[in-house]
Amino acid sequence: MPSVYQLKPRFQALLRPVMRALAHEGWSPNAVTLLALAGSVVVGAAISQARARPVFYLLLPFWLFARMALNAIDGMMARELNLATRLGAVLNEAGDVLSDVALYLPLAFAARDALWPVVVFSIAAILTEFCGVLGAALNAGRRYEGPMGKSDRAFLAGALALITFAIPEALLWWPWIFSAASGLAVLTCWNRIHAIVSQA
Repeated sequence: MPSVYQLKPRFQALLRPVMRALAHEGWSPNAVTLLALAGSVVVGAAISQARARPVFYLLLPFWLFARMALNAIDGMMARELNLATRLGAVLNEAGDVLSDVALYLPLAFAARDALWPVVVFSIAAILTEFCGVLGAALNAGRRYEGPMGKSDRAFLAGALALITFAIPEALLWWPWIFSAASGLAVLTCWNRIHAIVSQA
């Protein structure tokens, strides 16, 4: 199914000079991964206060874009510079899940009427990544099927935060939007599991 993830090759091509510059300065893939996780925790803490300070909504789209760039850079470093390690693989997967939780759960504080839809969306995000990793564990390859993969979740959350900053009444839509997104995340889990079983 269509997914923002399909744009990744072009995104990586744009970031390759940045990746090489960071590697030249002595950065490792694991250091980039940990930077992405630390930034997500800090931004998530700020987002939890967005109800009182709406300007904090603007942090989310900015950081989600930066995080996607960092995630692409650490992967390219590992593959293209032969810096891949088992620890790096663990940090990469765990860091993605922890970053998602750190960024999305605080949205429940910003829109209390959407508390449970946001919580369910966050849990569904964890499950989609689990299903993706399950493919590698079963020799079917890491799965990235959509329609609500990591990049899609980032696009949705970033766009919603930007719209909400501009139109505060958009908070009324959050329960419906996050409920629908959770349904798409469940579909994503199904698509990944189906691909794993079919390939196996």
